Amino acid sequence: MESTAGFLPADDSISSYSFLISSENSSQFHAGKEASAPDLQSFPQQAMSSSIRIESVVKEKNRMGECPVWEEWENALIYVDINSQKVCRWSAVSCEVQCVSVDARVSSVALRQHGGYVITLGTRFAFLDWDSQKVTTILELEQDKPNNRFNDGKVDPKGRYFAGTMAEETAPGVRARRQGALYTLFPDLSVIKQLDQVDISNGLDWSLDHRTFFHIDSLAYAVHAFNYDVHTGKIVCPRLVYHLEEEERMPDGMCIDAEGKLWVACIDGGRVIRIDPETGKRIQTVRLPTSRITSCCFGGKDYAEMYVTSAYDGLDEATLAKEPQAGEIFKAWVLKGSHRIFLLLRSHH
Repeated sequence: MESTAGFLPADDSISSYSFLISSENSSQFHAGKEASAPDLQSFPQQAMSSSIRIESVVKEKNRMGECPVWEEWENALIYVDINSQKVCRWSAVSCEVQCVSVDARVSSVALRQHGGYVITLGTRFAFLDWDSQKVTTILELEQDKPNNRFNDGKVDPKGRYFAGTMAEETAPGVRARRQGALYTLFPDLSVIKQLDQVDISNGLDWSLDHRTFFHIDSLAYAVHAFNYDVHTGKIVCPRLVYHLEEEERMPDGMCIDAEGKLWVACIDGGRVIRIDPETGKRIQTVRLPTSRITSCCFGGKDYAEMYVTSAYDGLDEATLAKEPQAGEIFKAWVLKGSHRIFLLLRSHH
């Protein structure tokens, strides 16, 4: 269903901000409705720019907010706070946040076909029953790597859960290299390894025709594409899509929009960038009011809203004073997103 993204009125529970969205190619700029122009003196000049409305919708601050997923039937955003070991759900109706605490760092969450969630925590795949708060382990991996944990994950067009691992830092800036991998959990609960020797397995998504799989290894500072077999779930033939510029910093979470363009969250870069995977060019930049931008997804009515997560862990006191909204979740009207709902199918076992 086609529709034009619109702006919601600000109220006492939602703070409104006006930031710049810049487009390196004016023909690729899409904003449903512009807000009033901000003070341009406070922003670097771009080749072409326009204002866009960005609102902070979740003010409960996350140490490491990640993996936002729109849950259509609940009219809610589900996400995780990795370092607080919580799975959270924000209601777009009541604007309330509910959280379930778990026993390890929880790095991603996916929807199940008949309700409930699948999560990655520690090095486990597990089911989460929201009402009872019960966590049931499906499978534990990498028990020979006690310093590893799962990171980002997402469900593919056939209900398979792709999720990757990484090594934790042993000291600030010290991390064992190439200890991670990318796995796929199938609806029958079997698991295969898709990639090995990954540094930080991160953002992932699929092309609209389901022929290409996109994946980020954060320490490569790049987005790669793979040929994807939708029937088997296998990925082959990696190729570079985009290498991040120095000012964009490190790539984190990622999503795809209804035009097949990729949106990449830049942690420590304070922005989300839009990439054309066909040309390998950055075509838009959305700047946020805090630097540690972690992930993004589309949701809301007709999937016309982008939700962006952030973190405050890793910021010193001086930076936190300058970025009082670190750890909040933001909503922006940028472009209608892909409104495919990916579900992990309920196992018959």
